[in-house]
Amino acid sequence: MDRRMPGTAARTVLAVVTAASLVACASGAGGDDAAGDDPSGSAGPGKCTVSAKLVPSCGAWWGVTPVIGARQDPAAAVRDFERKTGRTVDIYHGYHTGPELFPTASEIGLTRESGKHRMLVLNWKPDDGKTWKQVAQGAADAQIAREAAYLKTHFTKKFWLVIHHEPEEEVKTAPASGKTAADYRAMFRHVVSEFRADGARNILFTMVYMGYSGYMVKPWFKDLYPGDKYVDWIGFDPFAKSNIKDYPALVNKVAAAQQSLGFPGFYDYSAKYFPDKPLMLSEWAVLETPGDPGRKPAFFRDVAKEFANYPRIKALAYYNTTHAVNMPDGGDTSVDATPDALRAFKALGKSPEFKVKR
Repeated sequence: MDRRMPGTAARTVLAVVTAASLVACASGAGGDDAAGDDPSGSAGPGKCTVSAKLVPSCGAWWGVTPVIGARQDPAAAVRDFERKTGRTVDIYHGYHTGPELFPTASEIGLTRESGKHRMLVLNWKPDDGKTWKQVAQGAADAQIAREAAYLKTHFTKKFWLVIHHEPEEEVKTAPASGKTAADYRAMFRHVVSEFRADGARNILFTMVYMGYSGYMVKPWFKDLYPGDKYVDWIGFDPFAKSNIKDYPALVNKVAAAQQSLGFPGFYDYSAKYFPDKPLMLSEWAVLETPGDPGRKPAFFRDVAKEFANYPRIKALAYYNTTHAVNMPDGGDTSVDATPDALRAFKALGKSPEFKVKR
């Protein structure tokens, strides 16, 4: 979760998906193992596909990050969200740490429900109680091997695995800390290499950033990236506080201190440094603004209007909670905070961009 999000961003349009292509995405068929992973949405009318790495050539996967209590069943939270919003999600985004084996029985059940076609984005912190450097040196190898064996017997469908999301706020520059940006990169590479060596073939390795420009200007920021051979998808987690007025400002958010430098927001930054990687909004949300109940529904309507102008975003999972931590005004991101917000979110979920055919 991007906990600092000051400032606004200039409205930038890099590419446009044609209306014909969007209609084709809603009505055309695509195979799960279609060739190519072009994140730009360049498939022609009637040729919408889904690649072997689950990249839809038209539109994007629709998902949820339901904030749940320690004892709440994630499947129940997902189904409650679907009941409220009037459609099945494509993606459930959940979190795991340390020795936990994943996906859980509840998460697996979500993917096996007849006619639902749900997929999993799972965050995992293999460094629970360890430094990034220690994991890179093999401290979690036994757990990785155990997890790889578990996947072979319990879950063979493709899923996204996020390795320690949002590392920026935990970076320490002291070399002895074991938590430098280079240590994170080494950890990510090592975890990927171990899973591959252990025969786990159904994982899409995903690097998720906060997307906060205050970290993006740090001299160590580029050192975080593990490299193209280790990363299948790139994610970031933008939240819309009251100063973020629309969807373009959300995906290209720039803090005031960087605006005068002409620094790009994360969407534009990723086009330069990760041009071949599909993007995911692994956590995105709009916060309630006291005294402005119309803001959230208006924002959802703007997403519907602007989404096609940012075609490298191929998946998004809404962070749904009434109390997001470290957020202003109580952190209410819930889609049903008001009846108008819920109506607008329901309409957004019915947009052709979010009806990917498999």
